[in-house]
Amino acid sequence: MRRRLWTRRLIALSATAGLTLAAAPVASASPPGTGAITGHGGVGRVPRTVVLDGARLVRIRQRLATRPDRRLRTALGELTRAADAELRTGPWSVMDKATTVSADKHDYYSLATYWWPSQPKTPDNPYGCPFVQKDGHWAPDVATTGDLPTLHASWTAISDLSLAWFYTRRPAYARRAALDIRRWFLDPATRMNPNMNYAQAIPCGDNPQGRNYGIIESAQAITQVIDALALLDSGAPGWTARDRVGIRDWLGQFLDWMLTSPFGQAESATKNNHGTFKDLQDAAIALYLGRTDLAKQLIVGAEAKRIDPQIAADGSQPGELSRTRPWHYANFNAQAFCRLADAGRHVGVDLWSYTTPSGGSIAKAIDFLIPAAENGAGAWPYPDLDVFDRSLALDKLHAAATEANDGPARAALARVPAPAGGDLWPVEPTCWQDLSQPPLQK
Repeated sequence: MRRRLWTRRLIALSATAGLTLAAAPVASASPPGTGAITGHGGVGRVPRTVVLDGARLVRIRQRLATRPDRRLRTALGELTRAADAELRTGPWSVMDKATTVSADKHDYYSLATYWWPSQPKTPDNPYGCPFVQKDGHWAPDVATTGDLPTLHASWTAISDLSLAWFYTRRPAYARRAALDIRRWFLDPATRMNPNMNYAQAIPCGDNPQGRNYGIIESAQAITQVIDALALLDSGAPGWTARDRVGIRDWLGQFLDWMLTSPFGQAESATKNNHGTFKDLQDAAIALYLGRTDLAKQLIVGAEAKRIDPQIAADGSQPGELSRTRPWHYANFNAQAFCRLADAGRHVGVDLWSYTTPSGGSIAKAIDFLIPAAENGAGAWPYPDLDVFDRSLALDKLHAAATEANDGPARAALARVPAPAGGDLWPVEPTCWQDLSQPPLQK
């Protein structure tokens, strides 16, 4: 699975209240990696997720317990294999990093992705300043410096473990997810400060700071963490009332920083995938915190502010296609739109059905990817730095077929390969692939 491969790659490079219903038969402890679900009885709450559909997850759990098909069993097996590995790794913290430009090590810190040192590194110039931009080319130290590797490892594990617990009811998964959450967000000695002041920093000059563009590093992944919290809130062992209060306080401070800080406001003003993901992040946090009016305002506002200017009548995304990695960015922004539309269902907003004045839509943006997803780079008429990966489009095709009843997307599914590790849609029905990994380049 691409998001797991990203985490492994970085590690290698670096060395609730809810409605109640009768639950389906669920597991006690299942053998690691098997994904088996056995046993009967019990009452469970529909988790109050913010992107995933909690009621759909309950129905999936019921099918796993009674009549799972091969695709469902395979997807659960992939999820539990990842979770089993994550039981043996971590927990992670921003305090693990070796260096930072912040005076407080609790601040998240990462290097600007596409900015490279222009001079040899010396004791007097340890970073090789000044930096120069090379769009689309990850700088050599990005994946091994600061908190980016550990953020992805930690947040991916929290998501995997929580979802694996929800389906199998194996207590070890929930307890480990709770440990990872406390380590990253809550424990005073190890917690991340609720800001992104030093994300994607260019570490040159007397007072180096981060940049508003660094917010993408939290925005593209935090929705999975928030859905994981909602799953744990539905009754997970080891997840306490104190934990729930603590994480709500942290997220409240984080959202306030996102809404009021100069970096947060600048990121909201961006016109491409950065702005789409920023709205998604803010809306997801607001939903979890019960700030429904704010979430609805952001999601409704995305029609005119994000979809209208970013998706053309033919489904192309000009702002993403102009980049040096257009296949990546067209999929990346479509992923943000997919998740934002999924969040919309929780506030009665149907972004999947929205059509721009010119005739564009989220489904059309996904349909635009189909020829290249089916046939490869030869059907993609844009210069591209990356080795072409057709599987990037698979989860978006699932989403368009399921949520927008899109016939072309449904027809294409059988002709598009799954990512390494398999297709997770049957157990994680949203656009789930993590597309922020260092690119494979020609």
